[in-house]
Amino acid sequence: MHTHPVPVITIDGPTASGKGTVAHIVADLLGFHYLDSGALYRLTALSALRKDTPLTDEHALAKLAEHLPCHFTGGEIFLANENVSDAIRAEAVGNAASKIATLPMVRHALLGLQLSFRRAPGLVADGRDMGSVIFPTATLKIFLLASPEARAQRRYKQLIEKGFSANMEDLCKDLLERDARDANRAIAPLKPAQGAYVLDTSHMGIDEAVAQVMAWYAAAKKVVQ
Repeated sequence: MHTHPVPVITIDGPTASGKGTVAHIVADLLGFHYLDSGALYRLTALSALRKDTPLTDEHALAKLAEHLPCHFTGGEIFLANENVSDAIRAEAVGNAASKIATLPMVRHALLGLQLSFRRAPGLVADGRDMGSVIFPTATLKIFLLASPEARAQRRYKQLIEKGFSANMEDLCKDLLERDARDANRAIAPLKPAQGAYVLDTSHMGIDEAVAQVMAWYAAAKKVVQ
């Protein structure tokens, strides 16, 4: 009997492009598993900051990543038994995550963990290199874009809602710095995967973006069948 591989939808893009929200909703609609790959780097960064591990100590950071005691339950993210869903969204953690994501040993340490999320009936994975590196044979690959201004506004709203202080000018500066770091790193730079659909969400609501992804997946599924 011929068996089809477990379908994967990858949604990549820069910080605050909307990829996490879109990916989460699409996963719920399809009944698929969900992987927030950025959360794995943020969890590693949070662990490093708490243990005072230097962000330049690649060996120590890779060891932290390899033995990360994390799990995802009902949309919440846990480090050991602590719910750190909000803690990992702090700007200091995000900036640290962007820095350690440039380290090859850390990326390698997290590879197996990311691949383990591919389970039936399917997976929606969001990040920066899901379609280009981690799941290159994905059923559907999407790259979400948004202008720096639109992304800074979204990030500002997220942080204020979670009770963090935020400054629009600083957020814009941080986003641009993070974009440059992600796009210019030697390993798995941020760019659309081969064959990816590019979707600009600058002037698009979440519902509209989700509808477009669902339409593309319906079309891709017909091709696979």
